Amino acid sequence: MRLDARDIAILRVLTREGRITKAALAARVGLSPTPCWERLKKLEDAGLIEGYRAEISLRKLGPHVTVFMAAELADHTAARFRAFEDEVRRRDEVVACWALGGGFDYLVQVVTRDIDAYQRLVDELLEARIGLARYFSYVVTKPVKGPAVPPLDLLLG
Repeated sequence: MRLDARDIAILRVLTREGRITKAALAARVGLSPTPCWERLKKLEDAGLIEGYRAEISLRKLGPHVTVFMAAELADHTAARFRAFEDEVRRRDEVVACWALGGGFDYLVQVVTRDIDAYQRLVDELLEARIGLARYFSYVVTKPVKGPAVPPLDLLLG
């Protein structure tokens, strides 16, 4: 899908204000509501907008720990990658996971109530026989910059 300046403006506003009304969005990007709605629908249908979410303050909900785990698999077969990915998708504690090129195979972001719960998860992953050979845990001590708005200006020129 080819994006023009208005499409980019719509994406830029939505990345910062996902709950904006359609009328307010139209006014912000200089369109009347119907054409703005049509563009928004096309962006959604093309898969450029994957969803709308709320950012929750975990700190205000209660005690928790965020851990990044660098994971290395024992062997690099398609079946082993699928098994690992299927298992982490099933785990609610795993809030994000990225396949990497380089020294480790995956970077896994985990949020649990405490370190004991994190360790239980790791033990279960090791027992699941999904090929997890080594892992390194990095406990987040404080957030410095949270989930970011994509740098549309840098990506789109």
